[in-house]
Amino acid sequence: MDTENQNLRIRGFRAWFKRKHRRADPYRLPEIPDEDENEDDESLDDVFIRSMEAEPCMATNELRLFVGTWNVAGRPSVGNLAVDLDDWLNLRDAADVYVLGFQEIVPLKPRTVIGAEDPTEATRWSMLIGKTLNKKFGCPWLTPMLNPISSDDYQYNETPDPERRLSFSSRTPTLVNYGSRSQPEVPNRFSKYKLMASKKMVGVFVSVWIRKELLRKYRISNVRVCSVACGMMGYLGNKGSVSVSMSIEGTTFCFVAAHLASGEKKGDEGRRNHQVSEIFRRTSFPRLPEGDDDSHPLTILGHDRIFWFGDLNYRLYLEDNLARHLIDKQDWRALQEFDQLRREQEYGGVFQGWQEGTIEFAPTYKYSSSNSNRYSGGVPSRSGEKQRTPAWCDRILWYGKGVRQLSYFRGESRFSDHRPVSALFSTRIEVTKSTNPRVVQLCKILHPRTQNKEQQETMIDEEPEPTLLSLIVNDTEASPVKSNHGSCR
Repeated sequence: MDTENQNLRIRGFRAWFKRKHRRADPYRLPEIPDEDENEDDESLDDVFIRSMEAEPCMATNELRLFVGTWNVAGRPSVGNLAVDLDDWLNLRDAADVYVLGFQEIVPLKPRTVIGAEDPTEATRWSMLIGKTLNKKFGCPWLTPMLNPISSDDYQYNETPDPERRLSFSSRTPTLVNYGSRSQPEVPNRFSKYKLMASKKMVGVFVSVWIRKELLRKYRISNVRVCSVACGMMGYLGNKGSVSVSMSIEGTTFCFVAAHLASGEKKGDEGRRNHQVSEIFRRTSFPRLPEGDDDSHPLTILGHDRIFWFGDLNYRLYLEDNLARHLIDKQDWRALQEFDQLRREQEYGGVFQGWQEGTIEFAPTYKYSSSNSNRYSGGVPSRSGEKQRTPAWCDRILWYGKGVRQLSYFRGESRFSDHRPVSALFSTRIEVTKSTNPRVVQLCKILHPRTQNKEQQETMIDEEPEPTLLSLIVNDTEASPVKSNHGSCR
């Protein structure tokens, strides 16, 4: 009789589970064999617990990610630049995450390259970006910023209140600054986006912002930064990269903002390729504190989704007058046949296996300083202007699965001799539903041995309330969020 009741429980639970999950589902249990069921003394929940331990349940969510790059030619940020910034960030079609890379936020002079880092311009750009992303009424540059940033090197660190851990809205985020001055973030209930990480190296600057409600929805951790200087003599910061590493739930991201060697002479592309190799080789994110169970990649290529963007300075294998002729015709496909970066990828010189969207916009460099609506130089060459063949110097590439580009375009700000470039992506993140060890404890809620005969018979015809899966999801979503931070010098 006991064996008969055991078989009845198993068949009933299986029938209910198949009705609820006809389509492929990440919570699917392994099939239980029909034969010789009475030979195994294991109960159904034991099989469920073992399955959960072996293969954690995963769900996939989508995020909209904006990546932008802009060489601002050493010009100081000013208030009316917010109009250009607002247009570039395209807030009418807002993203969940904004990753912005800048080059030459300070003039590349000996004093700024060799001297100590000055956070002034990084602070100004952070304030301008924050006010633009979080504007509520009127002009964005009139929007007050309650928590001005006073450092050029910081990461988000989350410290949940243990007494209020069950409520996502109760988390208290703080901003950890690693500069000479630091201050906690002032809570601002009107802000839409939070600064997650920022890093400056001479003129290269990266800034990562995330929509505020995502901090309540997802576990964001291990936010770390690293810089690699590979300019003059191979080790000065006039050229190089600043990178951000972070985890959103079970997916790791790496954002690399770079400024590579300039020049359009033959062989200059080799210098750029070498700098890319150096950035890959020398970028190393700090290890997690001892005793932390989370694994996190230390190198760029160890991440799940990687975005590399900046003034990469690759030029055109084409004479100036022919390049300008194709630009006048807006024949971007023909012009791309001579694009140096594409050629180097094809020949295996750099970025093998990386992806870039179709370029359907004019070259972004170099525009005239006297008339910023036309390219510098030309035939006949204007007096006092540098002769430069227009090129797509400013690029955005990515590597990894689960990334789909939605758009790739340039802005039309005339602030510098470069046009800003941006791309909008849809990227998948994996949300782990069974990482909490208490899931195993919850499995015992529906332990067959604790059910009487009446409950067993009811189980065949009715859906249990609450369901085991809903309890697991609720428990997992209420689990605490843990974050680590660090910096790479």
